[in-house]
Formats: sequence, C-alpha cells, structure tokens
Amino acid sequence: MAALLWSLATLIDPFFSKVHGHSTILCAILMFLHWIPWCLYWWFQGLVFTGIWVIGHECGHGAFSPHRKINDIIGFIAHSFLWTPYFSWKISHHRHHINHASMERDECYVPLTRSDLGIPPPGIHFDYDEILGDTPLYTLIMLIRQQLLAFPAYLLLNSSGQRNYPKWTNHFSPNSILFTKGQRRAVMLSNIGLVIMALAVRKAVLMYGVLSVLKYYGVPWLAVTHWFVMITYLHHTDPIIPHFRGKMWNFQRGAAATVDRAFLGWQGNFFLHSVARYHVIHHFFPKMPFYHGKEATEALQSFIGNYYCFSDKPVFQALWDNYNRCQFVDDEGEVVFYRDKKGESAVRI
Repeated sequence: MAALLWSLATLIDPFFSKVHGHSTILCAILMFLHWIPWCLYWWFQGLVFTGIWVIGHECGHGAFSPHRKINDIIGFIAHSFLWTPYFSWKISHHRHHINHASMERDECYVPLTRSDLGIPPPGIHFDYDEILGDTPLYTLIMLIRQQLLAFPAYLLLNSSGQRNYPKWTNHFSPNSILFTKGQRRAVMLSNIGLVIMALAVRKAVLMYGVLSVLKYYGVPWLAVTHWFVMITYLHHTDPIIPHFRGKMWNFQRGAAATVDRAFLGWQGNFFLHSVARYHVIHHFFPKMPFYHGKEATEALQSFIGNYYCFSDKPVFQALWDNYNRCQFVDDEGEVVFYRDKKGESAVRI
C-alpha cells in the first residue's frame, strides 16, 4: 500500500504542471487544487506508515510470529524505516507493560505531580492560572508541539518518563539506566539501523532534493509521530484512569488502567490494525496477536465488568479535552487521579 500510494503521488506534480500557459486566475486556482491530492496522500500514507510502525510494535512483543528471529528482523526493518530504535524501545516498552500505571516504576506517560509544577497541597489558596492558565491558542500550540515532538523527546530526553532517572537518560546510549550490560549490543544495533536510515535519506536528498523527500517521506513520517503519540496518549491519559503507588499497584490493576477507543472508524481498524480499539486486552496479554483483539476483548469485558474502560468520544475532541483536564496528580495518596487546570478532579470516589 505504501508503494502504491507513493507511485500515485508521483503523478500529482506532472499532472498539475500542465497549468502553465493558462490565465493567471486559472493558474492560481489549479495550483491551490494541486495541494488537495497531496493532502490526501499525506493523510493515507501517514496511516499506512503508522500501520507499518504497529507491525514493528507487534514484533517487539513477539506477537507477529512465533519465531523470535522473524519478529526481530521484521521489527528492526519496520521501526528503523520510521526512525524508531527497535531494540532499545522494545526493552523500555516491555518495562512499561510490566509496570503500567505505577507512579514509581512506569516508563512513560508518568503524570506530573503538584510538587513537579510547584503547586502547594490541597487546601492552600493558590492561583492555578499563574502556572496552568493559558489561552486556547497557546494550548493549541503546545498540543501541536506534543503531537509532533513528544516521541522524539521521549527517546532523546526521557520526556514524560520516570523523573527519578538521571539527567540525560535516553534510548541511544548503551550505558543508559534503561538497559543492562547484556542489552548494550542490542542498543548499538538499534543505533546502526538509524544510521543506515540517515544515510539512505541523505542519498535520497542528493538525488531528488529536500522538497521531494519531505513531500514523499517527511510529512508522512510526521503523521506517524502524530498518530502514534495520539493513540498512546489517549490510552494512558484520561480523567477516569487511576495511577497507583506502593502496594496498591499490581499487574492486573495496571493493565486495566487504560482506555479502548473507537479511533477513526474503519480507517483505524484497517490501516492501524485496530491498535487503539483493543488496547486494554493488549496490556493483559501483550504477546497476543492484534487480530484476536475483538474476541479476546469481549471475553475480558465479560470477566472484569465495569473495570473495562471504553470511549467512543471523537478522538480529536478527546485529545483536546484530556490535554486540558489531565494536568497533574497529588503528591500523596496510594490511588491518584488527574486534576485539571483548576486543581479539581473529574472523578468522585
């Protein structure tokens, strides 16, 4: 599908280049229309690329094939193609799964606390607008920044990861706290994959130019970053989702502390392999192939009842709402929920 869309995209510019010689107004209209097929290409190629990334994610869990070497070969190629260090991220992502929703041990989407933001404990008068208040335009800019930069920032700077890790924790240093001595070779292999990809992109730029590489590959890759961050953010960030401290955490509670979402309808099911729709079951059984998600989720829902979380809210609305409502959690408490920009919790226990 990626190759087919790529081939079709090569027809766009030659077709619209025929506008030369027409009237100025007609040329302007046709040049405007020229961007419509490009936008369609970026939308669908971004989804296809994200689906390829999801296959790499399945490989990292050993869910694509019963053979480890096949998983690692396919996953390494798929993730390196999309600028993800396959083995390095596989290692930290595994730790995320076995510690999900633990305030002390989870690897990503660890909530900020009051003390992280310099906010005093409940009961003390404080102007929340001083730190958290902002205009909708500012919120939109920060949200766009998150969608495009959050994953690279996590890989490079441990952004949204555990804050008790040393400064400069990242996924590229073999000596990072994220890895054991026995995993250092895998980290180096991941880095080599990205170096090869960088050389390939450089070669493409020299052959076809920066603009062509951006149009055919760069923008769809940014779409992958957006979709991946959006999916994972909405899985793990919601006013109804608890986080646990100390002995209140266990694997089952952590696995249930995520939300299944109706994500982009048929496009999410087809291009993204329903990765957003059947995520709760994935946390209970990470090695289960995605194509068993539907029947397994039905069985899980009948077993855990009201502890199963699903949302059919439009995902862009959910992204905006949750970004505004999920600001921080309290420093105290064994079970904590997000608080909004007014310091209020959206749930009542």
